Amino acid sequence: MISGIHLHPDLKKAFLELGFEEMTDIQKKSIPLIQEGKDVIGQSQTGSGKTAAFGFPMLEKIQHNQGIQSLVLVPTRELCEQVTSELRKFAKYKKTSITSVYGGVSINPQIDHLRYAEIVVGTPGRILDHLQRGTINLSRVKILVLDEADKMFEMGFIDDVKRIISQVQRERQTLLFSATISQQVHDIVQHYMKHPVKVKVQAYVEEAKMSQYFYSVNSRDKFSLLIHILKHEAPKLAIIFCATRKRVDVVGTNLNKSGINALSLHGGLSQTRRKKSLDMFHKNEAKILVASDVAARGLDIKNVSHIINYDSPKTSKEYIHRIGRTARAGSEGKVISLIAEPDHENFRNVLGDRSIVVQQLQLPEFERVPFAASVREHRPRQFGRPRVHYGQRLYGHRENGHERRPYHPKDREPHSEDRSRSHRGHFRSHRRF
Repeated sequence: MISGIHLHPDLKKAFLELGFEEMTDIQKKSIPLIQEGKDVIGQSQTGSGKTAAFGFPMLEKIQHNQGIQSLVLVPTRELCEQVTSELRKFAKYKKTSITSVYGGVSINPQIDHLRYAEIVVGTPGRILDHLQRGTINLSRVKILVLDEADKMFEMGFIDDVKRIISQVQRERQTLLFSATISQQVHDIVQHYMKHPVKVKVQAYVEEAKMSQYFYSVNSRDKFSLLIHILKHEAPKLAIIFCATRKRVDVVGTNLNKSGINALSLHGGLSQTRRKKSLDMFHKNEAKILVASDVAARGLDIKNVSHIINYDSPKTSKEYIHRIGRTARAGSEGKVISLIAEPDHENFRNVLGDRSIVVQQLQLPEFERVPFAASVREHRPRQFGRPRVHYGQRLYGHRENGHERRPYHPKDREPHSEDRSRSHRGHFRSHRRF
């Protein structure tokens, strides 16, 4: 018995081997309810241990060689890999086939693994792809988990999730975990859950050990101030949040040019590159991670000492999600926001939440350093014909500020809607997370 809760001996052994001495609040409150077969709404922040909260009781109910019995939906590829990795650790002594399913990688190995899977962790877009191909069978799913539900719906997956739910048997157990309960989350609860029990826990972040500051700075000096902060604060691990993929690329590239080893993480990078960045950051091979909100959402990265908002988040909710990655489990943490003129409106929205108290610091003296604002932005691979020369003209290059497609004689013919949508470079790629 751990924290008064009985676990299957094989799962208990794995729990103790992972170094857990006792269960977190979300685990203590959720696990007994899930073991009883109840639908559960778990409201907690990232890092509170909710993967274990649904993972251990879910694994207790899985029967070997009985097909896919549990489906876990998550919003991003990184979270998909993280949850899969955690579940495999939990199932170390219990024979269970667990596979991850997400876009941005070849679908063929996934098709092979799905034939033997008992638990599937996946993103909505790729799960729908498999449903359309007939390569996944959800008819035996008895436990459905919606993890980071609020973010999943913010990213536009609510209709996809509804279509997936329609393929799962009605007599199932549904578990929903979310940092916030938005109207979309509430609608899913109303229509797809049966007498759910709500479990809400206090923030895992210890606010008393978190310091929150901001600097008011000119846009042209923002990067120089960032360099000054990183050199003087000497963070153990720091995450720098930027508003766009391009900004992540620009800041990351300039940091490396300035002699600071920094990794980048955003949705436009290949899955291999994203995974490499996360692995290096987890192993402390680099202390600085420059990231977008979407790519970093839900990731449980321990020992983060500093959060730096290079761009202000748009809402207090986004701000809270960002800062929730520091000051965990008794550790101290610091949040520093760099507020320039373009950030003022967003930062006012953040401070509209009276529970957020941020102290302004006087701008220090710092050295101005070179900053290249137009470094080459990472672009996903484009499918289709390569750029080619016709006569003296290079088609496919920018002309008058617009990107031109390669010329082809068929371009004289009108394109039907169906034909243009079937082109690999135009359809479905927006759902690959």
